[in-house]
Amino acid sequence: MERKQVIILGAAGRDFHNFNVIYRDREEYEVVAFTATQIPGIVGRRYPATLAGKLYPQGIPIFDEEDLPQLIYRFSVDLCVFSYSDVAYEDLMHRAAVANAAGADFTLLGTEDTMLKAKVPVIAVTAVRTGAGKSQTTRRIAAILKERGKRVVVVRHPMPYGATLEDQAVERFATYADLDRYKCTIEEREEYEPHIEKGVVVFAGVDYEKILREAEKEADVLLWDGGNNDTPFYKPTLHIVLLDPLRPGDELRYFPGETNLRMADVAVVNKVDSATPENVELVKRHAKELNPNVLIVEAASPVTVVDEEPIRNRKVLVVEDGPTVTHGGMSYGAGTIAAKRMGAGEIVDPRPFAVGSIKATFKKFPHLNDVLPAMGYGDKQISELEETINAATCDLVLSGTPIDLRRVMKANKPIVRVRYELDEIGRPNLEDVLREWEFIQ
Repeated sequence: MERKQVIILGAAGRDFHNFNVIYRDREEYEVVAFTATQIPGIVGRRYPATLAGKLYPQGIPIFDEEDLPQLIYRFSVDLCVFSYSDVAYEDLMHRAAVANAAGADFTLLGTEDTMLKAKVPVIAVTAVRTGAGKSQTTRRIAAILKERGKRVVVVRHPMPYGATLEDQAVERFATYADLDRYKCTIEEREEYEPHIEKGVVVFAGVDYEKILREAEKEADVLLWDGGNNDTPFYKPTLHIVLLDPLRPGDELRYFPGETNLRMADVAVVNKVDSATPENVELVKRHAKELNPNVLIVEAASPVTVVDEEPIRNRKVLVVEDGPTVTHGGMSYGAGTIAAKRMGAGEIVDPRPFAVGSIKATFKKFPHLNDVLPAMGYGDKQISELEETINAATCDLVLSGTPIDLRRVMKANKPIVRVRYELDEIGRPNLEDVLREWEFIQ
């Protein structure tokens, strides 16, 4: 039998999962390559034989997505499988055109075959865009369940950016030492550290079937903490999707966020404290148009400053959560909101001080000017972020990233942390939802 030649387009997450659950060990397909985008440092690596299975004794190479036309010709590719998230529909179809013009089919895998079934109840938290508020929603749900005596385990969407993929097949995070043991990047720490602070165990990695079987052993309830606006890897008992009225209309324009909205049981319209009432109503209307049965919860993300360092009238450098302000498209985040509300005298433009890959990030995302994205995909980039921060002419750093940057770098000026947690407004709230779905009494 002649095997169908396949390339999986990805970003070191969904692509590996799709391979594992759909293509691994299937002799009718040969996955000749992965391509990578969004995440630096992935190109040139290989999906290792230990994870790829018996049909791939040499593993599978990972190339730059920019090389896709040449790769299709080189490997006589029959099928391109799109496997990453937070992509505008127009950009998605440009990828399809590239594949089709080179002679390959282009496909999107459905949710049913890519969602694994758990032995315990699963609450999935997803979004229509990166940076809508999934993480604080997951933390809020975990807190409610723990207060009721439930054993809660969070399973996070994959981010295997730091160490070798073999070492990251199944990761369990219960202490800060685990973050160092798995050589976590800043983006990974942003997602794991807040859960660890609350005493919640987090699983992540590459092989989500194995991860599921380990996580089930410790949980009464599994919380799927989604990445970007991707769909869940596990079939949810309850599916909650986050909408962002600061980016109204994006719920209709980005893949696969609309899929999440159409699937969801509950839509949390977040950031109602900072969005206009008109935009809040707009996204609520869109939610009901796409999913008439969805239950809508309104919420805010109030910003608080953790450290006592004075901010008023001072010159501040604002560091924001990287994915939110890069491919998430936001021009500001919690750090900027805190700077303005606390009366900072000046928000410093970080671009003149940027070095190396940080400078390249500003070139790639020209909408950024008054915020420094917390890029840290590996030791070199963390070092360049540290160098950029230390070169900046300012009195202090106001950090809107969920982690304590002081754990990963040495700054020559104070770093003041900003926190943001979910705060539901009115009824129904998340406790009402969990009670209705019989997760709590």
